[in-house]
Amino acid sequence: MTMLLLRRTVQTAKHCRLFSASQTHLHERKGLVLGVFEKEGEEGGLHLTEAAAGFDQTRSGKLSELLKISGPTLKQGKSRIFYGIHKDFPCVAVVGLGKTSAGVCGSENWDTSKENIRQAVSAGCRLLQDLEVTHVEVDGCGDAQSAAEGAVLGLFQYDQLKSKKKTKVTTQLHGSADSVGWKKGVLYAEGQNLARLLMEAPANHITPTAFANTIEEKLAAHSERVTINKRSQAWLEEQQMGAFLSVSRGSEEPPVFLEIHYNGSPDSKQAPLLLVGKGITFDSGGISLKPSPSMDEMRADMGGAATVCASIVTAAALKLPVNIIGLAPLCENMPSGKATKPGDVVTAKNGKTIQVDNTDAEGRLVLADALCYGHIFNPRAIVNVATLTGAMDVALGSAATGVFTNSDWLWEQLHKASVVTGDRVWRMPLFQHYTRQVTDSQLADLNNIGKYSRSGGACTAAAFLREFVTAPHWAHLDIAGVMSNKDEVPHLRKGMSGRPTRTLVEFAAGLVHNG
Repeated sequence: MTMLLLRRTVQTAKHCRLFSASQTHLHERKGLVLGVFEKEGEEGGLHLTEAAAGFDQTRSGKLSELLKISGPTLKQGKSRIFYGIHKDFPCVAVVGLGKTSAGVCGSENWDTSKENIRQAVSAGCRLLQDLEVTHVEVDGCGDAQSAAEGAVLGLFQYDQLKSKKKTKVTTQLHGSADSVGWKKGVLYAEGQNLARLLMEAPANHITPTAFANTIEEKLAAHSERVTINKRSQAWLEEQQMGAFLSVSRGSEEPPVFLEIHYNGSPDSKQAPLLLVGKGITFDSGGISLKPSPSMDEMRADMGGAATVCASIVTAAALKLPVNIIGLAPLCENMPSGKATKPGDVVTAKNGKTIQVDNTDAEGRLVLADALCYGHIFNPRAIVNVATLTGAMDVALGSAATGVFTNSDWLWEQLHKASVVTGDRVWRMPLFQHYTRQVTDSQLADLNNIGKYSRSGGACTAAAFLREFVTAPHWAHLDIAGVMSNKDEVPHLRKGMSGRPTRTLVEFAAGLVHNG
């Protein structure tokens, strides 16, 4: 979405009329984003937010006047920029927030008002960034957390390895509105941006070891509440994690089993939330080699681990009073003379044997051993996250994360969190119909691709994982469809999305009250 969005922004800048009260230039490199709502029941009417109204009053109604003469009513998601209205803000971006009556929409499964704010603020900030403004104050728009999320998510771009970079923009809340909500929104968005950073980085930069080291660095500031263990191959062998080791053996990069304990609850005996993330830092498919087109995107096949670890980093920054354990089995899936071959049989940690008929169905193998191991902590709930199947992308596309769960309570908590964040989830079936397809194996207890490999692939993958779960509250989140963004989510640029990090954080925060 990067080039598409930039092109669209540039076109907007070219074709929208620019109004100026003076010839002030951008020497201060400072900008302001203000919001306006469409007035209910009045065609063409606008209702200024509290911050915009305050700003307009200080300028003797100049902003209102310019909005009236500058063209058609500012609709939701559209923006308009004005120059020289205020000496402290050489340029002011005014963004359309839609109708004030917008709220939770049952058919869309999100809060439309929050989504409108994220989209509008993101558009305004990016417009100012294209003008090389370096500091932007943002109208809270009545929901400072959503405004902060829109600003921070919208400005993110992975350009660490480019010599020509986008203008770096700092943001702050305009006025003294809900500063607590703003700070919370910044942390939520920074968490998702951390996942985006890890997912977007090339696989030769984010190896299993480098991934683990990066998370360790991010959690260093919270060492009083966090314990990190980076388990080696020798430990994996001791734990008899034969399924995980069967995936890593084809690569020269050593596997790492990252284990994070966040002890946020004042009650040290509180049962933890267990988050498990698939951490394939590059997936070639192994001997069942993937086709070369788009294989580069498999640098993000550790999206499950990235979102899980980023959500724990965020929980620690928020000081959430809940205990969380994160597990990330990290390795590469590569072809070599040592790699697992189609038809090989491997033994998982729980003793079940698995016939590996397709080495490109490797994520479920590393998760199987991690799930078995995680049960030793007696968690209150287990949520595993993985870019697991292309079939999930076919089923839901980028609209929502697919959720397979054995717990109605857990589904309700995840769904409620996703309505707040706008990063939606959708429940998928866990029928015995699918279980029979993975337990019907010629050589072993289980087959890693199921009897009818092309039919219901996301569902048979979930059924496979359930064979390694005994806990009453478990959910599998297949994030393959939401892994990247083209232009579907307006407040994100093109690239790896970091979804659903904010939903995981909101879910964990909700357990404080609903656990």
